[in-house]
Amino acid sequence: MTGEMLSLKAFEEAAETVSKITAETKLIYSSFLSEQTGNRVYLKPENMQRTGAYKVRGAYYKISTMSPGEREKGLIAASAGNHAQGVAYAASRFGVKAVIVMPTTTPLIKVNRTKGYGAEVILKGDVYDDSCEYAYELAEKNGYTFVHPFDDVAVATGQGTIAMEIVKELPLVDMILVPVGGGGMAAGVSTLAKLLNPNIRVVAVEPSGAASLKAALEKGKPVTLKSVDTIADGTAVKTVGSSIFPYLKENIDDVITVDDEELVVSFLDMVENHKMVVENSGLLTVAALKKLKCRDLKIVCVLSGGNMDVITMSSVVQQGLILRDRIFTVSVLLPDRPGELQRVAGVIAASNGNVIKLEHDQFVSINRHAAVKLSITLEAYGTEHKKQIVENLTREGYNPKLERALI
Repeated sequence: MTGEMLSLKAFEEAAETVSKITAETKLIYSSFLSEQTGNRVYLKPENMQRTGAYKVRGAYYKISTMSPGEREKGLIAASAGNHAQGVAYAASRFGVKAVIVMPTTTPLIKVNRTKGYGAEVILKGDVYDDSCEYAYELAEKNGYTFVHPFDDVAVATGQGTIAMEIVKELPLVDMILVPVGGGGMAAGVSTLAKLLNPNIRVVAVEPSGAASLKAALEKGKPVTLKSVDTIADGTAVKTVGSSIFPYLKENIDDVITVDDEELVVSFLDMVENHKMVVENSGLLTVAALKKLKCRDLKIVCVLSGGNMDVITMSSVVQQGLILRDRIFTVSVLLPDRPGELQRVAGVIAASNGNVIKLEHDQFVSINRHAAVKLSITLEAYGTEHKKQIVENLTREGYNPKLERALI
């Protein structure tokens, strides 16, 4: 299907238009991911794009298609993150007013960045849906032109320029993995990829806790999920766009869902092996690599964004270390007498374990002289090293018990 907007001519126009303001995000070959999967894996680092995400492409192209009268009325959008910054930046380049409605729970850094691009920010509602409803009210009241984050063919066309760049750099690409929330980027990328080369497989990846595209494809039409629950907040969308769904239905070859724990581990992989910060939604494609059964293919993972606040980053790193068995907590019972703590520490030191936290509970037993509980949080090299430390404690007669890691 090639509609009025999602046509090769429109994509070519969009590519020329957005090239005026986008940063180059050249493909990065990942030897680490290639070795892990048996494929040749490349990364499309839209986390390094202006405003930290791909959203600026669709926003800028959408505004370019508006009449002078529509732009002069001012623009309005609702978003808690990447779309807000994309619209704000694009509007500033056109010299037009932008109003962004954001939930009251939006982190201050995202609010300030959006303001920094010249937009007027209004905090309204606890969640995106409340903000969006209010944005529509303001659009009707003040005559603003609404810029939807995904359910707009012009926006999808702008996002699809990612595929143009991929194919120019890697003409023989076999597969493109693209994250899905509302479906704007997936619609644009998949449609253009098929127009350029029908043999390119485009696989959509979405969070297990917000699998709206999978549900829509099963029903043959967009359906609204009862709820969404995922750390990939940028793709936590209950309903895929109805205007772009026909393109998704025709051009997406497969859908993979990813659990939150898989995203956490992928975050560590990207930080440690590529020294890049990628937000949870952007990591969907990296996590999906482990679920592919193919070998020896040229695969591109689109990293959709890198806007992540430090507190979230810290939490993800900690959870990732725990999931990788690089941090764990073990408890032992000790007689309450001098030298016992030193003896336990000696066993751990001999095992090359690194103690990062101790908790000493003298009241685990009525007779504290008979037994006190010592909870030890340790740093290890991984699963095998963790097993070795536990085995060594067992050999010394401590009967260690693994507990939820205490960080």
